[in-house]
Amino acid sequence: MPSSVRTMRRTLLLASGMLCVFGSRAVLAADAPPDGQAVAGVSGVSQAKPRGAGTAPTPSGGAVPDQSEAVIVTGTREPHRRARDSLSPIDVVTGAEIARTGQTNVTDALAQLLPSVTRPAVGIFDGAPTDFISLRGLNPNETLVLVNGKRRHNTSFLYISGFADAATPVDIDLIPPALIDHVEVLRDGASAQYGSDAIAGVVNIILKSTDHGGTASAESGLTAQGDGFVVQAGGEKSARLGNNGFIDLSADYRHRDHTVRNRDDDRTGAVTTEILGDPESTRYDFGLNAGYELRDGVTLYSTETYSYRFTDVNQVYRLPSRLPALYPGGFTPHQTTFENDFSASLGAKGDDLLGWSWDLGSTYGGDFLDNNLRNTANIALYDATGSTPRSVHLSNLSTTLLTNDLDVHRAFTVPHWAHPVTIAGGIEHRFETFGTGAGSPASYLLGGSQAQVGLLPSDAGPHSRVVYSAYLEPSTRITDAWQVSVAGRFEHYTDFGNTYNGKVSTRYDITPRLALRGTVSSGTRAPSLANEFYSALAVGPSSASGTLAANSAAARLLGAAPLEPERSTNITAGVVAEPLRDLHLTVDAYQIDIRDRIVSGPGIAGPSAVAALGVQGIALSPELSPDDVSASFFTNAASTRTRGVDVTLSYRTRFRRFGTIDWDASANANYSRITHVNSLANGLSDLVAQNSAFLTTSTPKNRVILGGRWHEGRWDVLLHELRYGETIDQLTYFEGPDAYSTTDFRRFVNHPRWLTNLEVGFRPVSRLRVAFGANNLFDTYPSRIPRENGYYGSEPYDSDGSQIGINGGFYYGRVGYEF
Repeated sequence: MPSSVRTMRRTLLLASGMLCVFGSRAVLAADAPPDGQAVAGVSGVSQAKPRGAGTAPTPSGGAVPDQSEAVIVTGTREPHRRARDSLSPIDVVTGAEIARTGQTNVTDALAQLLPSVTRPAVGIFDGAPTDFISLRGLNPNETLVLVNGKRRHNTSFLYISGFADAATPVDIDLIPPALIDHVEVLRDGASAQYGSDAIAGVVNIILKSTDHGGTASAESGLTAQGDGFVVQAGGEKSARLGNNGFIDLSADYRHRDHTVRNRDDDRTGAVTTEILGDPESTRYDFGLNAGYELRDGVTLYSTETYSYRFTDVNQVYRLPSRLPALYPGGFTPHQTTFENDFSASLGAKGDDLLGWSWDLGSTYGGDFLDNNLRNTANIALYDATGSTPRSVHLSNLSTTLLTNDLDVHRAFTVPHWAHPVTIAGGIEHRFETFGTGAGSPASYLLGGSQAQVGLLPSDAGPHSRVVYSAYLEPSTRITDAWQVSVAGRFEHYTDFGNTYNGKVSTRYDITPRLALRGTVSSGTRAPSLANEFYSALAVGPSSASGTLAANSAAARLLGAAPLEPERSTNITAGVVAEPLRDLHLTVDAYQIDIRDRIVSGPGIAGPSAVAALGVQGIALSPELSPDDVSASFFTNAASTRTRGVDVTLSYRTRFRRFGTIDWDASANANYSRITHVNSLANGLSDLVAQNSAFLTTSTPKNRVILGGRWHEGRWDVLLHELRYGETIDQLTYFEGPDAYSTTDFRRFVNHPRWLTNLEVGFRPVSRLRVAFGANNLFDTYPSRIPRENGYYGSEPYDSDGSQIGINGGFYYGRVGYEF
């Protein structure tokens, strides 16, 4: 271990011991009250504060307001609703809390703060660059992501393994972190309120909306093994726009080096295959949020983000015998991706359109991937012609989303009814596209390039659909203590028809300190266009596996049927309590039944797979045995039931001149099981043991976060213990008699793990904060897998389970300035 890392660890361990005198970090604490968080808007859009009403920084990092008092705009259409008064469970995480985790990715920060949030713990091959989050152990496509209440577009990348199988998730790391005011996480089904994808819940990212001030920050760190060096720098500046407006501008830069956690390759006796770890990546994020109030009370608003990301992903090492004329020392192909991502919103809103509050807006966004291979070769092409390019273009992928929406709400006084009735409603039009572009000829001819085969021209092309929807959401109080809200939504998809969803929510305040709440709802998750039209072929040194478009003739040859939407029924019941001053407790139990889950169908190997790939137009290398070739497609495989409970607790202890501790404890436990398995058109089961594990046991059965934040004067210290429950996967064999089997797998248990996170911060001057910290302070790793279940024995950890990460400890220094 490098001496610099050892020195940093000693420093952090000493700080950990000092913290024991005071206690231990609070999810509900912040350096300063969040900006732009005063008034709720229609459709969840945060309203700008009046000019000059921004929040000044808290120089001491001292006392902060309880975030359960924060006004929320997610899960409700009523203005001025506080988090603690919500009818559904909701978490509020401030930008300051995200920064104090030491994570330079927002997804990593939220997963560290909220036990109900899951992110991929391991990424290999082309799945490594894209980050995502999910709620309650469900697929990330079952969590809807909003920015300022507006639906965010998905990434163009499609996952084909693990608990994210079949997902084209939203990558929230492409939003500048310094522009984020706070994040509201609704842990409840909300398809009736927001439309498709909101089965597990909603993540609403609220951007800053003030007219003065700003921040700048920089961070650098590396892992305990001395790799994965990270450097990040960014900032945000707010300014007055005319006499009645604001503009917030932000930029962020992040670079991370490769991490490698492979062990010796059985073929070479050395670490020559380096596929397990983080890819090298460089990212630039830019953002703008602006608003201007006209004289007649109408406010114009605009939000834009743009990101560019480059990633370099290692593929499996090829021996010198593969192509000695060009690579006498062997070669490792590298997949490189150039990604451009943007989103732009423009709209107007007001408070008096014939007595109605209204919001009319349009959002257009897209994600564009340019995939390439370097340090590769088309061996069959070289054998036939004596020449092959060493770099090829694999494909272009694109996703776009245009959303036009109108939302209105108004409170009515009803005769003989003691309380106002709020009526909210709206209409929405969405135009979605998914496009694919062919690779260069050398990437797909005669079996294609090593590691990845380029997209065939016959599989390239644009695909699109239109979605129309309308919703109605009345809410009122039956008595002073009893609240009720009802929502209904209709959606029409031009590719598969109509959906209808409803939700009923209620809350009863037994006393000012004790309340019961519950919801019952139905939900829908439409298959993505990528689920229907994506195809690809991955080539290993001695194997090939293809994904066929679900609606293609090739997939039908193997038993595929047209995809249908996933449909769900959600039930949530909970308690909100404040038994003591400054002690806040919530307990929410839930059950989520999902029918026709979309996952990769059973991998079918042998001559039938070769024949199906041939129908798709994919030519295989003659060196491959048919038994080492497999093909699959996306299918409505099974129905599942997920039961769980979320618990959150916060408490504040004041020690007068010795400072304050904001304690917190939170936990999630959830258990999923298969309730029904569908069959393919040819009578085969839609689900094999490996995909069943992806659906039910590849995320932790439980997660616990315990800790606190001590702050006094110029100092603050955060300490958290995180427990990750076990995960269970069914691993593919890569060696032995069951090598590359699509039916026989090894059951593997990732045993529970505890991690320690620590940060110590100091303000040498009032606006400057310097911090040193560690994520996974004691360098903990997951359970190790048998050699025969890793590529040539080189993978020590499960690449499909999403428990803890595989990089071990990460140690960092961070500086932030407020102006």
